[in-house]
Amino acid sequence: MTARRRKRSARTTITLAAALGGCASLLTGCGVLPGDARADDGTVTVMTWAPQDTKATNMPGMPAMAEAYARWVNATGGINGRKLRVLTCNDHNDSVRAARCANRARTEGAVAVVGSYSQHGRTFMAALESAGIPYIGGYGITDEEFTSPLSYPVNGGQATLLAGNGHQLAARCERVSLVRPDTVAGDQLPDLLNAGLAAGGRGEAADIRAPEDSSDYTHHARQALKGVGLDADGEGVVTASDRAPSDVCVTAVLGGRTDTFFDSFRRLGEEGPRVRIASVLGSVRQSLVDRTGGPNSQWEGAYATGWYPVSTDPRWARMKAVVREHAFGDNRIDPADPGVQTTWIAYTVLRAALEHVDGAVTARSVQRALETMPPVDTGGLTPELSWGYDDMLAVRDHPRLVNSMVTFQRVEKGTLTPVRKGFVDVRKTLEAAPE
Repeated sequence: MTARRRKRSARTTITLAAALGGCASLLTGCGVLPGDARADDGTVTVMTWAPQDTKATNMPGMPAMAEAYARWVNATGGINGRKLRVLTCNDHNDSVRAARCANRARTEGAVAVVGSYSQHGRTFMAALESAGIPYIGGYGITDEEFTSPLSYPVNGGQATLLAGNGHQLAARCERVSLVRPDTVAGDQLPDLLNAGLAAGGRGEAADIRAPEDSSDYTHHARQALKGVGLDADGEGVVTASDRAPSDVCVTAVLGGRTDTFFDSFRRLGEEGPRVRIASVLGSVRQSLVDRTGGPNSQWEGAYATGWYPVSTDPRWARMKAVVREHAFGDNRIDPADPGVQTTWIAYTVLRAALEHVDGAVTARSVQRALETMPPVDTGGLTPELSWGYDDMLAVRDHPRLVNSMVTFQRVEKGTLTPVRKGFVDVRKTLEAAPE
């Protein structure tokens, strides 16, 4: 074991002991740790959480995908003969509710939290660490998912999306405005986008802060136009000749409110200039393009950066078959949703870990499996995934990052299509990003 890993193990043990109130034994005096020493009834319990029915970002498809996955594996004999029991929880985009979800995972004996979304990493990760429960394949929205020794991310989170979006736009856009949430998490996005723009020889984007639960973004749309040198009447320092051969571009990363922003933006654009729009997968998805007019939508020609292949790629065939056969028409599941896709990949990792466990399945044995098993083949949806010490990338503030790949996409004829073949590695850009 390396010195770094010994330090992590020691830190986790200290946190665990403190949380248990200084018990003389972890298995007596304070009760048995859920997931580690309960009777083995041939069932493995895990949890998936996500916000639902809120005014901000909602991810109902993630717990729905987890339930469909469990029905699939249980119908085909389970995992190593064990049935999979999936608990789901709604964190309501609230730190108190997120803590309750984590506490429920502990009390109900979950051996892992898998394929989940929450903005409250500081709250839920502390609770999971105190119980020794690994967090597999979070959406990648919080810093803690890339710093906690019990986190096993399957994608590069917001960091890779924004750096990748900067790379993608640098090839086309003379000036860029970024519209992003006025939150602590949102404060990190401009530096990441700018790192990608700088790698392509472009200057910094105009930083437009916006609430993540607004119903109208007209003011912020005007600011975005000014950020690229235009006003709502199409007048400003940038002329059509200045733009050729490059565009001026507005990229918005507002989660579920991105379409609301661009609706406000479109209304201004009806009497103003044509500006290239962009976003990242999750803030824009195929269902949004379809809902807003397909090839006649304002998204036609828009750029998007994602973690995974486009939803029409044949590598998603197995996931789509599981949804078709085991989701029973659950309309919460959109196979093109990056949240649903992340949950599928996270459960693929869980399955590999459970197949590698030797003996009783507990939170600790799952953690050991994650760190010692061979790299996980996700069918080409990501690079092979593993979380040994040598697999960690040298990205500041993201020591658990193992996958720095993104895909470049564009809406063509109403469909998100790949701009280039394969993945784009933004590792060097992330390593060069300012603190």
